[in-house]
Amino acid sequence: MRDSVWEHIKKLAIVFIGALLNAFAMNFFLKPANVYASGFTGIAQLLSKIITQFTPLNLSTGLLLFLFNIPVAILGWKKIGKAFTLYSFIAVIFMSVLIEIIPIQKTSDDILLYSIFGGVISAVGVGITLKFGASTGGLDIIAMVLSRMKDKPVGIYYFILNAVIIFTAGAVYGWDKALYTLLALYASTRVIDAIHTRYQKLTAMIITKNSDELKKAIHRKLVRGITMVPVKGAFTNEERQMLIIVITRYELYDLEHIIREVDPNAFTNIVQTTAIFGSFRKD
Repeated sequence: MRDSVWEHIKKLAIVFIGALLNAFAMNFFLKPANVYASGFTGIAQLLSKIITQFTPLNLSTGLLLFLFNIPVAILGWKKIGKAFTLYSFIAVIFMSVLIEIIPIQKTSDDILLYSIFGGVISAVGVGITLKFGASTGGLDIIAMVLSRMKDKPVGIYYFILNAVIIFTAGAVYGWDKALYTLLALYASTRVIDAIHTRYQKLTAMIITKNSDELKKAIHRKLVRGITMVPVKGAFTNEERQMLIIVITRYELYDLEHIIREVDPNAFTNIVQTTAIFGSFRKD
C-alpha cells in the first residue's frame, strides 16, 4: 500500500514538473517570439492571439487549452482507461494554471534562440510525462483512441494539425514565424525521441529466470499476447526464457515497472515495430 501511494505521489510530481517545463517554455521563449508549440497547445496559443487581436474578446492560452481538453478527457476516460486519462488531464490542469501564473518574459530579440530553446524545454516536459505513464493530453489521447479503433499509424494526424498551425501562423503573422515554428517543432520532436519514443508500437524482448511469474504479472496489467522462447546464454550456458511482447508506447511505463518489480535482473531489449500483420489486440 505504501509503495502504491508513493508511486502516485511520484507520478504527480513528474506530471507537475512536466507541466512547469511546458509553461516555462511557453511564457519565456515561444510566446515572446511569436513562435507556436505543437498540438493542442499550439492551437490554443494561436487562437488566443488571433481572438485577442481581431475581436473584443480576450481568451487566454491557458483557458483555451483547458477547454479543448475537456471533450478529449471524456473520450479518453471512456475509451482508454481511467488512470492514464486522469493523470493526463491533471497535467493539462497544471499547465493551464501555470501558463496563467508565470509571467511572459522577453530578454532577447534572437528568435532563432527562442525557437530552439522553447522547443527543447517543452519537449523535455512532454518526454518525462510520457516516460512516467501519462501524457500532456490533446493529440496523445486522440491518437491512442484512433490507434485502438483502427490500428493504423496516427502520425498523419499530428502532421495535419501541426501543418494547420504552421500555415495559419504564416498567413496571419508572416512566413518567418511559420519557419521558426517549424524549427521549434523539429527540435521538440528530436528531444522527445531521445527521452521517450514517438513510435506507436514497440516490441519488448525480455530474458528472465522468472518467466511464469513475469507472464502472470504482465497479463494482470496489460491485455497483450506473449510469445515464450527458450534461450541459452552463450557464455554461461544458462537456460532461460525470452518473453516477446508487442505494446503501444503508452504501455511502456507499465511494462518497465512490472519488470523491475518481478525480476530486476531481467535483460530487456525494446525495439521499434514498424508494422504488424495478424492479430494485435487493440484494447
